[in-house]
Amino acid sequence: MKKNFLKIFLAGIFLTMFSSNLFAKINVVATLPWIADLAKQIGKDHVSITTLVKTSQDPHYVEAKPSLIIAARKADILMYNGLDLEIGYLPVIIESSKNPNIQPGKSGNFDCSQFVTPIEKLSSVDRSMGDIHPRGNPHYHFSPANVLKVAQGMTEILVKIDPANEAYYRKNYQAFYSKWQEKIKKWKSANLAGKKFVAYHTLFSYLAKEFNFQIVGCIEAKPGIPPSSGDIQKIIDTINKTKPAAILANVYSPKKPVDFVAEKTGLKVILVPHDVGSLPGTDDWFSFMDKVISLLSEA
Repeated sequence: MKKNFLKIFLAGIFLTMFSSNLFAKINVVATLPWIADLAKQIGKDHVSITTLVKTSQDPHYVEAKPSLIIAARKADILMYNGLDLEIGYLPVIIESSKNPNIQPGKSGNFDCSQFVTPIEKLSSVDRSMGDIHPRGNPHYHFSPANVLKVAQGMTEILVKIDPANEAYYRKNYQAFYSKWQEKIKKWKSANLAGKKFVAYHTLFSYLAKEFNFQIVGCIEAKPGIPPSSGDIQKIIDTINKTKPAAILANVYSPKKPVDFVAEKTGLKVILVPHDVGSLPGTDDWFSFMDKVISLLSEA
């Protein structure tokens, strides 16, 4: 009787361990919400996702808090925006995590920007130019073409890490691609071509290029540096000359300079989501882009 009980007990332990390994999820740590969403759409039930940056945060300014280091320590793969957007905190998190999976050069260190052709690259920089990104504008998640390439890259890395579920990840990518094809037709029909806008920050350069509209100037003349009275006057002069449709701001744009320019020029301010989840109705990347295109097309 005791022997039978022992056999059943040991079999139960073995089955539990086997099932645990068989159905273990890939632990994905993503810096930004849009990256986390793409990973979820491709990985679905086979991934567990932690997002480091909150939807209300300015992604340029994040602290390497202990909680973020602990999250990175447990990661099978770290997915990040790249183009130095996370330069102020991510290197500290990676080093402090002591996680061999996510160190530079390892398969668990996944820079999404490797699949993107950057725009606004600079050959030389200095501190007087503000918080600029010499490798190119990092806000490529507003570009459907670039995001599709990132989704393809994510599929390949998940297949590499978890080859037993290759068919699953490729099926999910095909569903993503089919939805992308449907959405791109809708977004292109919004006909933003020829429109003009002023922005607070250089968030919309990829979007403008892809949908053929213009950002005629930014209130924040130097990235990361509050605009001076001279900067404010220059953008007011630009607005008076170019007659843009609206000012594009986001939840972390300083309200005072934006409202001042709006008051002096009579332009309306459009609050545009800067990432997935940053405004109501932007729960995934597709609805995020729906919201962005809708807001700009109605201006």
